[in-house]
Amino acid sequence: MIKKTLYFGNPAYLSLRQGQMVIKLPEVERNDSLPEHMKRRMEVTKPVEDIGVVVLDNRQITITQGLIEALLDNNCAIITCDSRSMPVGLMLPLCCNTVQSERFSDQLKASLPLRKQLWQQTIKAKIRNQAAVLSACTGNEAKNMLRWEDDVKSGDPDNLEGRAAAYYWKNIFAGFPEINDFTRGRDGFPPNNLLNYGYAILRAVVARALVSSGMLPTMGIHHHNRYNAYCLADDIMEPYRPYVDELVFGLIAENDGCVPDITKEIKARLLSVPTLEVVIGGRRSPLMVAVTQTTASLYKCFSGELRRISYPER
Repeated sequence: MIKKTLYFGNPAYLSLRQGQMVIKLPEVERNDSLPEHMKRRMEVTKPVEDIGVVVLDNRQITITQGLIEALLDNNCAIITCDSRSMPVGLMLPLCCNTVQSERFSDQLKASLPLRKQLWQQTIKAKIRNQAAVLSACTGNEAKNMLRWEDDVKSGDPDNLEGRAAAYYWKNIFAGFPEINDFTRGRDGFPPNNLLNYGYAILRAVVARALVSSGMLPTMGIHHHNRYNAYCLADDIMEPYRPYVDELVFGLIAENDGCVPDITKEIKARLLSVPTLEVVIGGRRSPLMVAVTQTTASLYKCFSGELRRISYPER
């Protein structure tokens, strides 16, 4: 079952009652003229077991320790946002698998040749999906990208990922006159802000799935920044990034080629990332479900049961 993504952009009191998230509005709680039974009627409850991602985007949100514990016990990712309403923090459970220590051991013992082969598979899948999205969005076949995909070697020593990315970002938004010479960068001009927001949601979904599969999201197969707590999540999300890119392209196209501001409506569209339809193993699936298949197959590669990661195909 696909889990729900809940976004809170206004002041709220969030607590736990009998396995339910209880959502209260501060203005209602502070109104002493309202009787208790009316206040109860204005409460909203959500089963904690149905929640996969929670986004907290207001400085006047109060969340109880009991609710945080229950959310983490149910493998929910909790995202906090900064003053610009951009995701800035991610909280995940420390333990979410019954054989976690065994899986940690298999992951940590993975040889360098294996990690290079897994990175090769990851980059091939990423370039293949980028090429498909570029073709779908612009109408032009990216045959050169498909050639680069075929040429990716173990560990990608020729950095074909970078070559493909340069071509991809140069062309994907080229049809929009308002977006001139787009350069992808975390702190770059729009629509980088939309991409950053979507990627943050995707990263949380992937990190959550990795923890659920009993792996350390810190220990990557390629990324290894000492200050990055989610190196493996950043590795595994690579082939899924083009789905976010296509979503952002659609938002710009709907806005007559102009980059929309990050309004509540736009955030709602970006928060739909976990429910985007993908094809994995020849079957259609919500992205969040597909990610769990990917992380499960990754562990089997670490344990020697499989030789290939299961990635989606655009």
